[in-house]
Amino acid sequence: MKKLFVLFFILSVPCLFAQVNTAAVKLGIFSPSATGGGFIIGYEGSHFVDKNFSFGWSIDWFHKNYVDKTLVNDLNQQDPNPIGGGQINELRAKTNIHDFPLMIHLSGKTPVAPYTQVYLTAGIGAEVLLINYNDYVDPTKDEFQTAFDLNWRIGIGGIYELSRQADVFAELAYHSSTPSWTYETTDALGVKRTFERVFDMSGVMFRVGFRFYY
Repeated sequence: MKKLFVLFFILSVPCLFAQVNTAAVKLGIFSPSATGGGFIIGYEGSHFVDKNFSFGWSIDWFHKNYVDKTLVNDLNQQDPNPIGGGQINELRAKTNIHDFPLMIHLSGKTPVAPYTQVYLTAGIGAEVLLINYNDYVDPTKDEFQTAFDLNWRIGIGGIYELSRQADVFAELAYHSSTPSWTYETTDALGVKRTFERVFDMSGVMFRVGFRFYY
């Protein structure tokens, strides 16, 4: 049911906000609990109801190669003396993810000085993870999986107007989502093992960006 909702959300967002009057590009650092910090880039489109209130949609891309320490702990508990030595579980836990949060959001801003505003923003949406991971039996073999979850985000930022058509901004936000999936595998001795891969993509992000109005 969750996957059907996420698919419906992804297909419907472009239709809901096909006509927007701002476009923004955001660049920065995102530090989710699962992976540690890395680079994130995003695009945001918005429609202003009045000069201080807007709604819109956004999509981001976050990529990270890392060793899943939570999985290493699970593997060590299930297989404390793996064939191939102690480093095999580290190899099994090597993971490469592409994270795509797709969201709808509301924002409100207020002037604090000439050409300067502060704003609050909040959003909800769908989290899509594309995951490359190593096979349990043969860690040199690459496997692929997708995971989905709902997400939410709150943030605060500051805006400086460059002109009536453009501004720059900086934003600090907290993002929350925990996509997961469960899989079974059989080891070299014929023992079935079950793992739940949980990707806690909750964490703080700091970004700067450029917005233009049309």
